[in-house]
Amino acid sequence: MFLLRLIIPDRPGSLGTVATALGEVNADIHAIEIVEHRRENGTAVDDIVVDLPPGVLPDRLVSACNSVDDVEVIWFSRYGAGGGLHMDLEAVEQMTSAPADAIDILVEQSPAVLHADWAALLDGTGSEVKVALETSATPEFGDVAGRWIPMEKASTLEAPEHKGLSESVLVAAPLESGQRILVIGRRGGPEFLGSEVARLSYLASLAVTIRATA
Repeated sequence: MFLLRLIIPDRPGSLGTVATALGEVNADIHAIEIVEHRRENGTAVDDIVVDLPPGVLPDRLVSACNSVDDVEVIWFSRYGAGGGLHMDLEAVEQMTSAPADAIDILVEQSPAVLHADWAALLDGTGSEVKVALETSATPEFGDVAGRWIPMEKASTLEAPEHKGLSESVLVAAPLESGQRILVIGRRGGPEFLGSEVARLSYLASLAVTIRATA
């Protein structure tokens, strides 16, 4: 399974042309998500999850997309999060079904929701900042865990020169207070877009609201 992030012309037929090109290399499209409309230049950013049959080199996916006029591949990698895209609603459904665990569920689901590799809940409400919850593959934070606390609003973060963290692009959002934040990382990119930061902010606020109903 592979994830392609593309810039394509924001006009009817563009996505269909890309799908046709991918079909010519026997790629099976599992899901497509419009990540962002860039109305200022008439383009859109799309994520496409595809599967390849045995014996087909992954590089052919990039070549197929680049063969389409005005299409640019800005990121390409194996996709290990499992499932498909459009994970926001599934995360919300899980949170509403178990309100007391809403924040834990958001931490667990956020890598799949944002096509990332890991997530960690940092808690600075005590005498020192600690990792209260983390998903698999989360790197060690060490003494840099408190550098982003307190946090006022969801935003991208500059990765510190720290083993493991320096390889990731980061985004974070405060939860019940600016002393508890959810940090999400993608190893190697791409950078988190403004629309993704907004989605995370919305989901974080929703998780806090849902938990309050428990």
